[in-house]
Amino acid sequence: MATTGIDTANAAHAKDAPHNPLVALVAQGQSIWLDYITRDLVRSGDLKHLIEQDGIRGMTSNPTIFQKAIASGHAYDQQIDELLAQGKDAGAIFEALAVRDIQEACDLFRPLYNQTDGADGYVSIEVSPRLAQHAEGTQAEARRLWQAVERPNVMIKVPGTTAGAEAVGPLLRDGINVNITLLFSLQNHERVMWAYIEALEARAAAGQPLDRIASVASFFVSRVDTLADRLLDERIAKTDDAAVQAQLHALHGKAAIANAKLAYARFREIFDGERFARLKARGAHVQRPLWASTGTKNPAYGDVYYVAALIGPDTVNTVPQPTLQAFLDHGQVRRTIDTSLDDARATLDALAQAGIDIDAVTQQLEDEGVRLFVASYDELIAGVAQKQRARAQDA
Repeated sequence: MATTGIDTANAAHAKDAPHNPLVALVAQGQSIWLDYITRDLVRSGDLKHLIEQDGIRGMTSNPTIFQKAIASGHAYDQQIDELLAQGKDAGAIFEALAVRDIQEACDLFRPLYNQTDGADGYVSIEVSPRLAQHAEGTQAEARRLWQAVERPNVMIKVPGTTAGAEAVGPLLRDGINVNITLLFSLQNHERVMWAYIEALEARAAAGQPLDRIASVASFFVSRVDTLADRLLDERIAKTDDAAVQAQLHALHGKAAIANAKLAYARFREIFDGERFARLKARGAHVQRPLWASTGTKNPAYGDVYYVAALIGPDTVNTVPQPTLQAFLDHGQVRRTIDTSLDDARATLDALAQAGIDIDAVTQQLEDEGVRLFVASYDELIAGVAQKQRARAQDA
């Protein structure tokens, strides 16, 4: 398999701390991003340390992360006071708080972005999940956030829903970096890969540069096992056949990794193909799969289960803090993403034979994911409004 531009850029920086498993991942072509942000983390020097010493190569955020950050402590109080004095409402206050955090994080990652020629060093900010079913609204908010952050290494997160996928192409054609989130199914993943390639082809036809356009496809992992395992348990409870029960038990914790491995296999087919080769010759980067939701929800599977199983070239894994610390402590690095593909296909076939339709599972997870992000966003706005009232009373 040919070495990609991202592989080369990453490998050039893998020699700094060979004992560090995160740096060892870079040698495998994978970047670890942190799925967490707070103002204290950004301003205390802790994020700078994570980048320069521990090997973090990017950052992602979402409404749930910001909700927890803003609700705790007083790091945002001064800016809230300033925005209150300007007559801003809760929604505008939240956006201003988030944009400043993202800007400051982008600035800390900017040296890495420059050193890797735009291969890494990105920070993601998400459009409102309330726009998940509105393509035009998603486009408009994505453009507004891009202009507000005004950093070349920001990525605007849009959902991988049907409407969100419609927004991807126009945004990329205009040179906006896009992180497509809430991808669970192979079909939706393939849809956004082609949207990326088509956008690059349009830019190439217009004589526009391709070398600093970046996109990742955030493919969610552990949530697939959470739902599939529950469905397996329901079927186990309905049979007294010990052999059938054993077969169903053997499928626990297998669906998510199988699904992700097949997504990667299709990614390789598309981005190793002739159509993308023409774009690559003009400096284009691949649209990397970003493994999301890789914190282990079932402790029986081990705390680095979803990181260890999905290591390979041209990928990103965005992890919460506990998973990051666990992998730093005892992560083992070897290429695993394209091993046992026949087993992955057999796993999905066995699930289908058990009456578990992976397409139905992934659609349910997408629907639930949108609802959960909307609920987090609403809770976030309510929390900002509560802080707004408290600060007004203290004034």
